[in-house]
Amino acid sequence: MPSSRAKSRKAILVVVDGLTASTFEEAVGDRSAPTLTALADAGEYRRAVTTFPSLTPVCLTSLVTGAHPDGHHIPHLVWWHRGQRRIVEYGSSFGAMRAAGARRSIRDTIVGMNAEHLSPDATTLYEDAEGAGLTAAAINITCYRAATRHVPTVPGLVPPVYGPKRFFYYSLFESDPIGAPLAIRNRAAGSVDDYAAAAARWLVTRDGFDVLVYYLSDLDFASHVHGPKGVRAALGAADRQVRVLADAAGGLDELLDRYALLLCSDHGQTAVSAGVVRLREHIESGAVVTSSNRAAMIYGDDPRALAASLDGVAGIDACCFLEEGEVIARRRGDEDAALLDEHPGGHERVEAALRNPNAGDVLVSASEGWEFADLAGSHHLGGGSHGSLAAEDSLVPMLSVGAGEPPARTIDVKDTLLAALGVVHAETA
Repeated sequence: MPSSRAKSRKAILVVVDGLTASTFEEAVGDRSAPTLTALADAGEYRRAVTTFPSLTPVCLTSLVTGAHPDGHHIPHLVWWHRGQRRIVEYGSSFGAMRAAGARRSIRDTIVGMNAEHLSPDATTLYEDAEGAGLTAAAINITCYRAATRHVPTVPGLVPPVYGPKRFFYYSLFESDPIGAPLAIRNRAAGSVDDYAAAAARWLVTRDGFDVLVYYLSDLDFASHVHGPKGVRAALGAADRQVRVLADAAGGLDELLDRYALLLCSDHGQTAVSAGVVRLREHIESGAVVTSSNRAAMIYGDDPRALAASLDGVAGIDACCFLEEGEVIARRRGDEDAALLDEHPGGHERVEAALRNPNAGDVLVSASEGWEFADLAGSHHLGGGSHGSLAAEDSLVPMLSVGAGEPPARTIDVKDTLLAALGVVHAETA
């Protein structure tokens, strides 16, 4: 646990969900996103590698805990809870949540993921910062666990949760009365990120934190509908939401004088143009299939046989499982762990995913242009998706302005921010 601070730098992490590295680079290159361009001019940039499966709950939890799924235990958007013998569904689609049980899915997403599913052995950025006597803030991010109790603004919908001292979550939890409009009123028109921006403006105006995680989700929503090449309007909106930070501080120079800043995405996106795989049709009865977007998991007694049953199925890039403690990667009947070297950080990410105690016995990564249907049969054919090992899903923009060298992996973001804050861990003090 952190024990002290070495200096007084404050920090902000901006996460633009679903922003691909290429889209960021194009917008900065042609200067069509003026705020991002100004930040890029002032900072250092690189492409970084996210975790696997490259799905939002997994990726955001890795950002906040500094761990792959073997460390934080969140395995996927949808998974089989072995202890409770039931499906956990974090929101693949409204239909999938209904199929898993809408009320239980809402509770799993809002409360259960942090209070029950997130490993007690993992620590969050907020827990580490506040353990060193700082004030942490979080806006809309799904991984929020910390020590302060927050009651919902709508009584009876969900129980109280524990998050950072300053906590704003889709209008449902608000640590402070900020007078923001409802987040969930017109998602397609950007109401969720408008709410996030209102909370960010309130916090920065008051300099009300030492570290802030500012999560913008609307671009990912647009990319699922229009594909990763069709997000220019959404990127313009995200650029304006980032500009809110500078305006609230009195200008960009004032913002960067006050805060170290990291800006990144949680994952990329790939166009879904080739087709949709319904994995349940190819798997023997008795096994449990949990699939969503471009990654799937299969729970069963014979991983090798389950992987082999998918050998002739179009749309599958790799089936991965553990055998005698070793990672096996299978593609169309061929088995060679070197297959994973085709993907960024492939072996490291797959092994960490498989060693998560909540993971399926077989992990499946989709081929380019393909997606796996979810519990309700929903998909994003004609739009965009993510989750696989492929570079388009796995590479994210990583921009550091005053926070030192930009980290090469999203699991290194937490330590980069703690270093900027001057938080010293007991074991290294």
